[in-house]
Amino acid sequence: MPFLFEKIVFVWWILFIITMSHGIRLEYPDSDSSEEMRSIRYDIKGMGRKMVHYINHINATWKAGYNKRFENVDMRVIRGMMGFRPLSDHLRPQLPVKISSRLLGDEDIPDQFDSRDNWPQCPTMKEVRDQSNCGSCWAFGAVEAMSDRACIASLNKDKPHISANDLLSCCSGCGFGCDGGDPRAAWEYWVSSGLVTGGTFITHDGCQPYPFAPCDHHVNGTLKPCSHDLEPTPQCKKQCQSSYTVPYTQDKHFGKRAYTISSDVKEIQKEIMTNGPVEVAFSVYEDFLTYKTGVYKHHAGSPLGGHAVKMIGWGTDGGTPYWLVVNSWNTDWGDKGLFKILRGKDECGIESEVTAGLPKTNHVKRNRGLIENTY
Repeated sequence: MPFLFEKIVFVWWILFIITMSHGIRLEYPDSDSSEEMRSIRYDIKGMGRKMVHYINHINATWKAGYNKRFENVDMRVIRGMMGFRPLSDHLRPQLPVKISSRLLGDEDIPDQFDSRDNWPQCPTMKEVRDQSNCGSCWAFGAVEAMSDRACIASLNKDKPHISANDLLSCCSGCGFGCDGGDPRAAWEYWVSSGLVTGGTFITHDGCQPYPFAPCDHHVNGTLKPCSHDLEPTPQCKKQCQSSYTVPYTQDKHFGKRAYTISSDVKEIQKEIMTNGPVEVAFSVYEDFLTYKTGVYKHHAGSPLGGHAVKMIGWGTDGGTPYWLVVNSWNTDWGDKGLFKILRGKDECGIESEVTAGLPKTNHVKRNRGLIENTY
């Protein structure tokens, strides 16, 4: 009997060695319509390797890659970074829906548009910020677009770096700070209360710089790894750092009006090409964490939550129309911090939650011979 057991173990071991020497081939469904593809999950310990193989196997419009960032990180932390938390209907600001100028026709919309090229003199336009391990995307998407729009509306004379920390910590009506917030409330707060300036954790300039250090999101990059827990919401302090000479109340930058844009693609395009980047929100699925290049379209994995970002343009890649979007996970993630997502199909709800506004300024902005100052 012992001899028989040893023989079985020996045969099993030989088969194992042969299998490993020839490699293990992963089998995937030929179509992403299969129920099987929905069951593919982002394996934390395996850095999403099975999902990466799947995406790159099905001839998708985008490429996936391995992400060191999430190794051994609790899924609670990952979900916590998805900070789009719309307020309940009775608390959510009822912003007006802006209609584009009648002087701008559909024929004026170019096939490709990039705000960075259209307004090269605005320094924040090219910036990719880092929210760190805080669900502050709702604040980042807002202040990034506000900063850009202030520069555009002032004809490049006012170039503020609006503070994400001031909005994150002091707008109690926006939501829950590092536990998420509502972009509409953020833009309304800009109009009613104003926001001070504030650089990144590294530059540490302006009135209220961001308090959390940048870290490696979703990739083994050049920065230190992010902490394995969520950051707490900073305390609201209505004062500037000691090295900044302008008083808090005098450093405020205000919005003139806040509004939403309909989900119509052309309306979104006209708004961006006239007044600058907008803030958008969309549903994040596990496969988005593996994004590297190309035009993202959801193929696999479960939903992780809502995420808010800055949309700066559009174009076509290999015949696939896309929106060009800036994330807030630093330049090590995705395509140097940016991503493209399918345009015209409301992919993951990207066209259903568009918010923007106009800054208070003494300048009248002219763009393509138009004066944009009305709804």
